Amino acid sequence: MMETNVAPADKTPVMSKKKKRPSGRLFGMAWTLSPVTFWLVLFFIFPLLFILLISFATRGLYGGVEYSFTLENYTRFFDPLYLKILWDSLVIAGFTTILCLVFGYPFAYIIARAPKKYRAFLVMLVMVPFWTNSLVRTYAWIVLLRTEGVINILLMKIGIISEPLAMLYNHGAVMVGLTYTLFPFMVLPLYASIEQLDKSLLEASSDLGAKPWQTFIRITLPLTMPGVVAGALLTFIPTLGLFFIPDLMGGSKSLLIGNLIKNQFLTARDWPFGSAASMILMVLTLIFILIYLRIGGNKKGLEVL
Repeated sequence: MMETNVAPADKTPVMSKKKKRPSGRLFGMAWTLSPVTFWLVLFFIFPLLFILLISFATRGLYGGVEYSFTLENYTRFFDPLYLKILWDSLVIAGFTTILCLVFGYPFAYIIARAPKKYRAFLVMLVMVPFWTNSLVRTYAWIVLLRTEGVINILLMKIGIISEPLAMLYNHGAVMVGLTYTLFPFMVLPLYASIEQLDKSLLEASSDLGAKPWQTFIRITLPLTMPGVVAGALLTFIPTLGLFFIPDLMGGSKSLLIGNLIKNQFLTARDWPFGSAASMILMVLTLIFILIYLRIGGNKKGLEVL
C-alpha cells in the first residue's frame, strides 16, 4: 500500500489576513475622520496657534505686528482699567445667566409636563428666534426700548409715566438683549433634564405628605441639576464673547471684554494686545468648563450638554 504524505496546510495567509484586519480598520477610521480632522486643524487649531503667537509679539508703529517676544501684552491686561472691564463682563454674564435660569426653568418645566402632542410645538416656539438674524432681533429691541419707542409711548398713554424712561444704553438694556438672545440655550438643556425625571418620585413625595415646594427643592431641583449647570455654562460663556449687543444696546457705557477685543483688532489695530485678551478669555472659558465637569460632569450631565 502506498503511503501518501499530505503536507500541512499553510496557515500563513490566514494569519496575515488576521493581522491586517486591525490595521485596515484603523485606516478606515482614519479615512472617515480625516475630513473632520482637516477642518478642525485648518479652521480651529491653526488660527488658535496664530493668535497665541501674535499675543507674544509687539504692535508696529503703524498698526502692524512685529514678531519680537514680549510678555507686555499679558501684563498690560492686568491694569485696573482692563480688570474692571473683565469684572463688568463677569457680572453681566452672571446676571444674564440668572435671568435666563429664572425665566427658563418654569418654561422648560411647562414644556416637559405638557402632553406629548404639544411638546414639539412648544419646543418650536423656543427655537423660533433662531430663525431671525441676531442683529435684526437686537434692532427690534432698540425700537421697543428707545425714548420714542413702543414701550415708552404705551406707558405715557396709559398714564403710568409722564416722561420717557431711559431704558437704552445701560447695563440693564444689555442684559435684556443678552437674555433674549441666549434664552433657548438655557431652556433646551433644562427641558431635556426635566423630561428624564421619574414621575414616580414626585408621586411618592406627594403621597408622603411633602408640599409642592418641598418636592421641588428636595427632589426636582437636585435631579435636574445637570441641566441647570449645562444651561448655565451654555449661557454664561457666550455672554462673555458677544460684542454687538453691548455695542448697540449699551453704547459707550457698556464696554465688555468682547467689545475690548473687537476694538483692539478693528479700531486700535493692536493685534498683539487683542490676541492676549482673547487668550485670557479662552483660559477663563476653560476654567468654567472644568468647573462644570467637576460639579455636573457626570454621565447624565454630559448627555444633557
